[in-house]
Amino acid sequence: MEQGNKQKKVPLWLVAFSILLPTSFSALATSATNVAIPHISGYFAATNDEAKWVVTSYMIANACLIMLSGWLEGLMGRKTFLKVSIVIFTLGALICVIAPSLNAMVLGRLIQGIGGGPMTPMSQTILLSAFPPEKKGVAMSLFGLAVMVFAILGPSFGGFIVDNLNWQYIYSVNIPIGLISLFLVSRFIQDTKHDKKSEKIDYIGMSALILWLLSIQIVLDKGQQYNWFDCAWISWLSGFSLVVLAFLIVWEIENKNSFIKLRLFKDRNFLIGTIISTAVTMVVFTTMFLAPQFLQNVLGYTALLSGYTLAPRVISCVIMLILITPLMKIYDSRLLIAAGFFFLGIATFMFTNVNLSVSFIYVSIPNVLLGIGVILTFIPISALALGTLPKDQLANGASLHNFCKTVGAAVVVSVSSTIVARHSQIHQTYLVDNLSNFNLVFQNKMTSFIHTFSLFTSSSFAQIKANAYVYKQLIVQARLMSYVDVFALFALLAFILIPISFMLNTNVNEKDALEHQKHHHV
Repeated sequence: MEQGNKQKKVPLWLVAFSILLPTSFSALATSATNVAIPHISGYFAATNDEAKWVVTSYMIANACLIMLSGWLEGLMGRKTFLKVSIVIFTLGALICVIAPSLNAMVLGRLIQGIGGGPMTPMSQTILLSAFPPEKKGVAMSLFGLAVMVFAILGPSFGGFIVDNLNWQYIYSVNIPIGLISLFLVSRFIQDTKHDKKSEKIDYIGMSALILWLLSIQIVLDKGQQYNWFDCAWISWLSGFSLVVLAFLIVWEIENKNSFIKLRLFKDRNFLIGTIISTAVTMVVFTTMFLAPQFLQNVLGYTALLSGYTLAPRVISCVIMLILITPLMKIYDSRLLIAAGFFFLGIATFMFTNVNLSVSFIYVSIPNVLLGIGVILTFIPISALALGTLPKDQLANGASLHNFCKTVGAAVVVSVSSTIVARHSQIHQTYLVDNLSNFNLVFQNKMTSFIHTFSLFTSSSFAQIKANAYVYKQLIVQARLMSYVDVFALFALLAFILIPISFMLNTNVNEKDALEHQKHHHV
């Protein structure tokens, strides 16, 4: 009953605030970075493809630490591990602020990811252990609302910072928050006993996981820059990554002391639920990553304005978080998941109808639908995926489920960026066929442009300016079409997932699973 005595001294709201403060700001730093990518790439004189390392390095480190957090917590004790994580996260933020080069910036984000990775599973565990059983639903709702609100408000926050101050302030705000969090955790979070069991630690599996994640990240992030498999070292590193992955899978299946419980995939619900949950994460994260870039690079939006287009998502998410539990009691969860996929598909498909004169309202509406789709899919999927697992494997299942989603999000950043770059070149090749003297429309347009420019300069220079203007329009239109291609591809993926949702088995203990999994969202 020590915990009860401790809880009398420390109010529950203070425990919740102490742990959710650093967790929320780690989510904020992730999504706020998306709108700052064009500014970061400009600051370091890098391309957008190179700057995306700033996003993926954080996510890969985050994914790795999600899997290692259980073992590290047992090794250090909860309070010490949490304090170490906050210190590492704050140190990473400091490196990002003072980074003299893009490589240093990526290193800072990698360190931030190492510190931020354990915060999500740790905060869930702390809330569930601090709150009494009858208030576990409240604990998970607080977790969901805090993390979701900060993650979705991240682009708006990042846009405001970038437009009014400097992109470095996105990370510098984490330094005082980290120091305050360190004080709060030291004072108000209860420690756990260190794990003195003589269990064998899976060092080989851990090393293989780190090697695989690092190698696959380098391949995905540098592939486009070095023309993929035309580059020898990319080919060799890809082969190495596949070999390490194959070894990791075999080792973790055969080893009794494995820390990645791959045998859980024998459970049909867990396998299907994890696959479709990862696919949904990829659809949602594509819109969160590409939409701000599209709005800034193609439509010329400011960072703040592009962040504002994502803000309506938070309203629909919060409303759906309140409604989802009663809806799951009334309707078949598979039906809700299918409806969620439909909303995701429609929302993503709406982005395919954009043009250079699209209104602010039109690009905001899909985000309202995406907010509805996110909650309708993630919450019931997580409940069904984990509902058939043994209770003693729920924590392992949740870690593996979340790990797959985080890796999926990191992969989709590289894949979508590559498609945009490649398809932009393809569309240029097709569009340039229209710039011909045999095309009467083109001839008329060029004559009009030359006449307009000749009012301000000589006729020969007017010709040059007209050609440059047409070429610029060609590049912009090709870029627009490449973004449309990506949105169309992921809209199709969302629609394909609709029938797959009915493969899940609903005869599971959803109430228990929901308590554990109400935090699984984007």
